[in-house]
Amino acid sequence: MIFTGKSATAVGLTGSVLAAVGAFEAGATGRDPVPGRTLATVSLYVGFVLILAAWVRLGQSAASTREIVRAAWLWCVPLLCAPPLFSTDLYTYLAQGAVAHAGLDPYTHVAAELPPSPITDSAAGDWLSISSPYGPLQILIVKSVLAVTGENVLLGTFMTRLALLPGLALICFSVPVLCRHLGARPERALWMTAANPLMVLCVVSGGHNDLLMTGLLAAGTALVLTHAPGTGFALVALAAAVKAPAAVALPFLVWVWAARRSGGWPSARDHVFAFVSSVSVVVATFGLCTVVAGVDLGWLRTLSGNSALEPWLSIPTAAGNLVEAVLPSATGAVAACRVAGWGVLACLVTLLWWRSRAGGATAVRGAAAALLATVLLVPVTLPWYFTWPLVLGAAAVWPVSRVAVAAGVSTWLVVSTHPDGKTLLPPWGFGVFLTLSIGVGLLTAFPRVSGQAMRSPTNFSTSGMISRQ
Repeated sequence: MIFTGKSATAVGLTGSVLAAVGAFEAGATGRDPVPGRTLATVSLYVGFVLILAAWVRLGQSAASTREIVRAAWLWCVPLLCAPPLFSTDLYTYLAQGAVAHAGLDPYTHVAAELPPSPITDSAAGDWLSISSPYGPLQILIVKSVLAVTGENVLLGTFMTRLALLPGLALICFSVPVLCRHLGARPERALWMTAANPLMVLCVVSGGHNDLLMTGLLAAGTALVLTHAPGTGFALVALAAAVKAPAAVALPFLVWVWAARRSGGWPSARDHVFAFVSSVSVVVATFGLCTVVAGVDLGWLRTLSGNSALEPWLSIPTAAGNLVEAVLPSATGAVAACRVAGWGVLACLVTLLWWRSRAGGATAVRGAAAALLATVLLVPVTLPWYFTWPLVLGAAAVWPVSRVAVAAGVSTWLVVSTHPDGKTLLPPWGFGVFLTLSIGVGLLTAFPRVSGQAMRSPTNFSTSGMISRQ
């Protein structure tokens, strides 16, 4: 690298500013491309490379948790003031919120039924005809934003991201708490979560509600592990009220509560108490959100609303597409593989849950593994979904080889989509960015500080996070 660890934050901030400037023409602007798009795309990708270089250098340095958190927030700020990157979902949120704001049920009515407006015009065409698959807290957030911003799209996207931003604060607060129980060094876990370009450029800049979902999930898990399991379950229920997959962690956290109550191996009475208490808290919290948002449980019927998508990140969908490519007559292969994927996922999550019955850190690691299985086996998987298991899993001790793989995959997930969120990358672009991602993984696996190789690459340490014990 051409800069020191102390200047990594400044380099990343420069990259963030360049990416934000480029986003005004090359990002998900909600309008047709303009003549200046090529120059804007160059600015955006130069900014991305600077953020990536700063992130890798920050991981190789002796940065403290405070420095990593500061870097993450500074890198996010310029992007909050620009159009979203790598996804058009934020416009879809607003369009679905417009349905609720108009007094209609967003689970039975769609944005295409509304009169034309800047909000509906900015959303991607197909999504205007799909009911909202999100929980009541998400509907409440976007409906409240539109009550303030009206049809101002730019202000609406900014305010929605601000409303979701507490998720980043919750991650920064909760991950070090999780590390005390799961064993990882907080600086390494925060580097992998809060400062990760996948989080900064995809989740925060893209305005995905996964930010608030994962923040509430991490905070709730930390509270269940420590001294306030009831409050913890309430926060995880709120996470599920934003986006349903957070509920995967709930059965695992019941084991944690039972073990905390017993002080050791829980008895049947401890399990019954934890189960009844957790169900009561979840039902009360979710019910309150539903009433305040003015909706019902209709979102459960719309969870498969994006099933028309066939991204290759989903193992069942990818398998089905491969079968249909080899056997053109097998027209139902994707649907069949998706059904099989659901079956495998149910069995795998059940097995992980049963093996986590000791509670404590074991159950949290089991929940992270279950969330990873969910991401890989559900019919539709998008790049930012991988932050679901990451916020819990990063708190566990990883060998440097696994950290390197995670860093390379995170890089690839960011650049696997065109900045405007809807244009496919050309084949040569996939090749270039795959090479870049492999390079990030290698730099993470074999870090050098002051020209000297790190020793014993088994964990992160205060003298270089990707380094010696």
